[in-house]
Amino acid sequence: MIGSATPHESAQLHVSGGAHYADDINLPANTVHAAFGLSPVAHAHILNMDLSAVRAAPGVVAVCTAADIPGRNNYGGIQPDDPVFAENLVEYAGQSLFLVAANSYTAARRAARLAQADYETLPAILDIRSALAAQSYVMPSKRILRGEPTQALAEAAHRLHGSIDIGGQDHFYLEGQIAIAIPQEDDTILIHSSTQHPSEVQHMVGDVLGWPSHRINVQCRRMGGGFGGKESQPALLAAAAAVMARKTGRPVKLRLDRDDDMLLTGKRHDFLADYEAGFDDTGRIQALQVMMASRCGYSADLSSPVNDRAVCHIDNAYFLEHLDLVCHLCKTNTVSNTAFRGFGGPQGMLIIEQIVDEIARRLRLDPLTVRRRNYYGIDERNETHYGQIVEDNVLDTITDQLAASSGYERRRAGIAEFNAANPIIKRGIALTPVKFGISFNAVRYNQAGALLHIYTDGSVLLNHGGTEMGQGLYTKVAQVVAQELGLPLGAVRLSSTDTSKVPNTSATAASSGSDLNGKAAQAAAITLRERLTDFACRITPDLKPEQVRFADGHVELGEHSIGFKNLVALAYDARVQLSATGYYATPKIHWDREHLHGRPFFYFAYGAAVSEVAIDTLTGESQLLRTDILHDVGRSLNPAIDLGQIEGGFVQGMGWLTTEELVWNAHGELRTHAPSTYKIPTAREWPEHFDVRLLEHEPNREDTIHRSKAVGEPPLMLAISVLHAIRDAVAACGDGTAIPRLRAPATAEAVLGAVEGIRGDAR
Repeated sequence: MIGSATPHESAQLHVSGGAHYADDINLPANTVHAAFGLSPVAHAHILNMDLSAVRAAPGVVAVCTAADIPGRNNYGGIQPDDPVFAENLVEYAGQSLFLVAANSYTAARRAARLAQADYETLPAILDIRSALAAQSYVMPSKRILRGEPTQALAEAAHRLHGSIDIGGQDHFYLEGQIAIAIPQEDDTILIHSSTQHPSEVQHMVGDVLGWPSHRINVQCRRMGGGFGGKESQPALLAAAAAVMARKTGRPVKLRLDRDDDMLLTGKRHDFLADYEAGFDDTGRIQALQVMMASRCGYSADLSSPVNDRAVCHIDNAYFLEHLDLVCHLCKTNTVSNTAFRGFGGPQGMLIIEQIVDEIARRLRLDPLTVRRRNYYGIDERNETHYGQIVEDNVLDTITDQLAASSGYERRRAGIAEFNAANPIIKRGIALTPVKFGISFNAVRYNQAGALLHIYTDGSVLLNHGGTEMGQGLYTKVAQVVAQELGLPLGAVRLSSTDTSKVPNTSATAASSGSDLNGKAAQAAAITLRERLTDFACRITPDLKPEQVRFADGHVELGEHSIGFKNLVALAYDARVQLSATGYYATPKIHWDREHLHGRPFFYFAYGAAVSEVAIDTLTGESQLLRTDILHDVGRSLNPAIDLGQIEGGFVQGMGWLTTEELVWNAHGELRTHAPSTYKIPTAREWPEHFDVRLLEHEPNREDTIHRSKAVGEPPLMLAISVLHAIRDAVAACGDGTAIPRLRAPATAEAVLGAVEGIRGDAR
């Protein structure tokens, strides 16, 4: 079963429309529909808010404000700075002011637009540079100092300095944020939430209602995409719906449309960095000083661990002997940014990749040559700047294989010839590596539980703390259980993630879903298999445990065989417990968050991509022509799902770096809050040649679930190759001496500006 390219467990339901999401749940007849009233201003005191027209609107049942919250007006998980409803102060345009419930979704939305409010407008900080100037931060800045960077920089043969601007990204999940709150007997409540973190939703609803967790049950069968956007953000909707349900005594459905979703909820953090690097004649980095800053928005949300992850991935694949890194968490009057696939790692990697690329161009070397000269592993340079030893390095193996299979050197020479003959269309190519750490930065989240039942007919039901958002987690964990019990996959079914079955769950995030929940489910399955083995030995003369084998729906008892369901029936008659829990905690990891030192990651996942692009120097339009990927997933649990995750992650990363631009105006209003203005990749962006392969014969050296490796987040960073291929094409517009100044995302406007900059330098 392990290593089988089994289809996604809900694939048929997905394509037939039979998969039920939160919006498909059958509701009680007395359900009301809710909508938020949002702030139109970015920063202001609320002088007066008149909701009389809202209450009088057709179909309206009730309105909730901060005054209706019986507990704490907060849904922030790390700091209590995220109000469910703004009270006296508004801190971003789109912040929730109130909730209106009506007999229909349309009536609620129309009523929400009728609110009247008077504001005392305050100065708004909207961008990172302004926040730095004002020293406006959501949390204290962080610093890592390694070696003697000032001295090493002064002694370096070459030095360069520069800046990089990295844009944010909206999650743009196909299923928007949604919560349904259904009052139950004895002051309890059932919450259906599209969430990656049911336990956090449970805890935050409890805080807002002033209730203990055991009175709140949160369920999630599946999400239509999450990408980190449904880790902390769903608590707002669940809490608001729960407050309305408590006030009205009726079920409440709160579903955001796309515009409100994009205005109200957080994005990927945009970053900027100023840097100075010292390097030798070969391109090896000798010293690096970096000031890195992120736009966190008005509150902390998950910005601290996101920035920690960026700090830990500033090295990507490269050994940094002398480093001075300062990271600022900037407070701005914009939506509070949150988790997004990669969780700060992609931003950190982009910074070092630009530095390495600029070193190569300064020395007139192939960027791949300089990258390889700085890889971990050369001259025993294996310790990261935060103190973890890189023990599982396969960077050279991946680079060797990919460069050969993609014909990198031959194609680079051909592209140079093409560019020399074509003044308008320029091509570029880049091979970029990925080294990504797997585990939560917050050590406490590296644990998971599972609950497994075997019924008397031999069928198996599994519940665990992970959530399914299309990534195939349920499929992989079902494969693990089927493998342990020797059953066909169809004999194992997974039920909705449910806080009443498996408590205190961690978020399905940090690429750890299969690692954690697979191990927990395996532990439960092993417990039940051992119980059945012991029972078989009791009823079979002279049978020893090592002679019992579970396979193909049967149990071999030495020279005899019995059907699995028959053995289970006998075990039930003999009063053998057929239910078990399983638990797993990731070993070896430890992390000092104050000093940013330790072993935050159980292992690293690796990969590399070669991308080739063409740009039109008259319009700035770019086109991805070809991509070749070789990625490390250890021993794959399911190659079909892993390949799908790599393809999807790459394209999502390409969108972040090429087309998905978030634009705020001078008043702090997000202007790109719908598909008409915010451009995600489509089939048109898919290259004609797209080859994805899994690294073979390299099982995980750590004891992960069947020696597999995580595959959720690392593939997104393979798309850095696209941005650097565009940089390569832009550089071809000059005489080879100028360094491209290209921001991310590399929209047509950005590419055209970079081309003009190169040509201006050449003149």
